[in-house]
Amino acid sequence: MKIATWNVNGIRARSAQVAEWLERDRPDVVCLQELKATVAQVPVTLAGRQDYWCRWHGAGPYSGVALLLRKERFPDAPEFGHPDFDFETRVVTAAAGELTLASIYVPNGGKDYAAKLKFLGDLDRWVAAAHDRGARLVLCGDVNVTRTDLDVHPKERRPDAIGQKPDERELLEGVLGRGLVDVGRTLDPENPSLFTWWPPWRQMRQRNIGWRIDYVLASADVAAGARASRVQADYGTSDHAPVVATFA
Repeated sequence: MKIATWNVNGIRARSAQVAEWLERDRPDVVCLQELKATVAQVPVTLAGRQDYWCRWHGAGPYSGVALLLRKERFPDAPEFGHPDFDFETRVVTAAAGELTLASIYVPNGGKDYAAKLKFLGDLDRWVAAAHDRGARLVLCGDVNVTRTDLDVHPKERRPDAIGQKPDERELLEGVLGRGLVDVGRTLDPENPSLFTWWPPWRQMRQRNIGWRIDYVLASADVAAGARASRVQADYGTSDHAPVVATFA
């Protein structure tokens, strides 16, 4: 099973790239973030696809997420929903068989840092409650937090920078401490060049001077089946790259 996440930074601007990517890689689960579009504005080439169960969740030129499940892998329609801490169209979930899947876009925090911390705290409580009731989770998305300095290029490390602050990192570690595994870092624990986002200037992406802020997080028993995780740094024109994890 392939589970993929991508902050597309505008679904209308990237619709042809997303469609090409879906045809090329055929991920079974697709989590998209930063749609920057209402549901009605999602291009019909994506919104009208018949090979995926789709939930588009957007309200305008900011934020927005989507979750797509390939029908060949999930023949029964999933139960889509939004947890009570969803705001600004930042979370969509799907119950599909034994799995609960989520596409998540954590606030950047630049305009309202307190809202970011609250979101992470609410996410922590939601994960704890889901595991308490026996759910098996896969959470994917742009978390807008680097776990450690290893997830930031040395030229970009600033302890006072949002995305690298100790309190937000502590909250993210709390979420992981609820029984989730960071699949990408677990499979590639010592790689100092594992980044998913690059500042869109001075050829930072071409020079691989970036941050790792896009994650596939899975319950421990699900993560035990992870076989590969790849950042597709050479694909697309978003400032983020797709991340594709493969599970047995």
